[in-house]
Amino acid sequence: VQLVESGGGLVQAGGSLRLSCVASGNMFEINTMGWLRQVPGEERESVATISDGGSIYYAEFVEGRFTISRDKAKNTLYLQMDSLKPEDTAMYYCAATEFAYATVYYDFTNLGQGTQVTVSS
Repeated sequence: VQLVESGGGLVQAGGSLRLSCVASGNMFEINTMGWLRQVPGEERESVATISDGGSIYYAEFVEGRFTISRDKAKNTLYLQMDSLKPEDTAMYYCAATEFAYATVYYDFTNLGQGTQVTVSS
């Protein structure tokens, strides 16, 4: 499975970004997809996940600001990020797993190359 992210960039605090991830390859290997993020020197963490059945998980720090969605017909995953904060600055990774439900970063076996999100104060 190959995952290719896009949509990252530089935005001011309070602004919005929409991340996209296109999946290709053996789609039968994918059940749950999600977004992870990592700051250099810190542990990778889950941001949001969505199962094939539509079950959604958000990390506590999202606080209603982000929305994850999935277009299975287009093999595309999205993350709409609103009210961005400087602490949201990180490399964001699209991730996929065969697990029916996953919320922690180490459950994800396939990761994209990442897209950088930088939020200025």
